[in-house]
Amino acid sequence: MERLFALADLHLSTSGDKPMHIFGEHWRDHADRMAAAWDERVGDEDVVLLPGDLSWARKLDEARGDLDWIGARPGRKLLLKGNHDTWWSSVNKVRAALPEGCDALQNNAFELERFVVVGARGWTAPEDPIATEDDGKLHMRELERLRLSILDADRRFGRDKPRVAMLHFPPWLLDQAPTRVIGLLQNGGVSLCVYGHLHGDDHRHAVTGVRDGIDFRLVAADAVDFAPVELP
Repeated sequence: MERLFALADLHLSTSGDKPMHIFGEHWRDHADRMAAAWDERVGDEDVVLLPGDLSWARKLDEARGDLDWIGARPGRKLLLKGNHDTWWSSVNKVRAALPEGCDALQNNAFELERFVVVGARGWTAPEDPIATEDDGKLHMRELERLRLSILDADRRFGRDKPRVAMLHFPPWLLDQAPTRVIGLLQNGGVSLCVYGHLHGDDHRHAVTGVRDGIDFRLVAADAVDFAPVELP
């Protein structure tokens, strides 16, 4: 039986153009450590959710080495765009470029053996003190993408299986009110939500555990010791 894992914020740079240890020694050689942990924990029959910030590449052709790194790992991989994934342009071009065993989640949903996966990148909520006018517009666009993902799940798969949502941006921060994403997740029948984006000291702002009927998991690589987390 397949197991479900999640790991966000891989921040790969197989070209060596973006050494991650400039952000702290805990990032040094993180790709090698991630590969070792992934290969040890994940089997070929398992599924790994990858909620964004996967590669530092700027263009799709420059991301080839990083996508090959992901493709070489065991399991089926579902990829989501993060705010640093500037190489991710047209989703059709991305899907055509992905290695075997990889799929892209954008405006759609996936049915697995035991779960249905929905999601969207998300963005800074307009209510956030740091939000700009442009952030508000992007947040609304991402709400629509999440709505389309949930509609696709309803149309093709029904609601018999538990639903897992993957986002890049956190849908809720401890020191702020829940964003409008939460209402969509609740109405969409989501019981488990994984997300990334928060690093270092910002981990303390993460909403985790069961809140308002949803189990929230922060799976940013540096928050989970650079290893895929098995989900319940």
